[in-house]
Amino acid sequence: MPRDNGRTFDNIRETKIEDEYLIHPDGSVLIQMGQTKVICTAFIEDKVPHFLRNTGQGWVTAEYDMLPASTESRKIRAAKKGKQDGRSQEIQRLIGRSLRSVVDLNGFGERTVWMDCDVIQADGGTRTAAITGSFIAMVQAFNKLKTNNQIEKIPVKSFVSAISVGVVGEENLLDLCYEEDKNAKVDMNVVMTDKEEFIEIQGTGEEAPFSMGELMNLLDLAKKGCSSLFEIQKEILGKDISKEIMEG
Repeated sequence: MPRDNGRTFDNIRETKIEDEYLIHPDGSVLIQMGQTKVICTAFIEDKVPHFLRNTGQGWVTAEYDMLPASTESRKIRAAKKGKQDGRSQEIQRLIGRSLRSVVDLNGFGERTVWMDCDVIQADGGTRTAAITGSFIAMVQAFNKLKTNNQIEKIPVKSFVSAISVGVVGEENLLDLCYEEDKNAKVDMNVVMTDKEEFIEIQGTGEEAPFSMGELMNLLDLAKKGCSSLFEIQKEILGKDISKEIMEG
């Protein structure tokens, strides 16, 4: 099956990341993977949830939403419905877990890093793009604290990125667009560190079960995709910050 821009089965979509995208947050990026576009911002608040008060520990949490014009038919705002849908809740929890897994929560005092991920255009892989972009925005926010002499070092131990893989027809594909995702027999989202550690694997046999061998092939494909994203993240953050994280 021909893919967008003629890419092969093991190539990610064209990825562009514009950092310092907004002027008010402590960190912000616009990440574009194919036709999917997500704005990721980081705000640092000088307080923590009640369960962390007087512990000296910080917190990282995330919110995720899709704007009305992000899909083909207008998506109703969560505020209009009076509550957030289950999918958005599940995705923002995934983003928060993914980021916290590589952060030293004792390394930035009793502060909360709020990550906001707003999908402005969706064509598959919005949650994975949000994680990849949020990591950069979060590190930018921590670096701002360091620059202001509020912390000694960036409290991040590894890079984090995420990618989708799946089986469409009889072919394993990396970084699925919406049309591929819709027709996938197996659909999987993988979150990894640059140390080849898995943070989360979300996999579903949409039409039939899949074997251990098929799972391993998909994970190898995801590893290749995440490796490409790590290089992009490092380029955006620069050598000094990237070196500090890799040595941290």
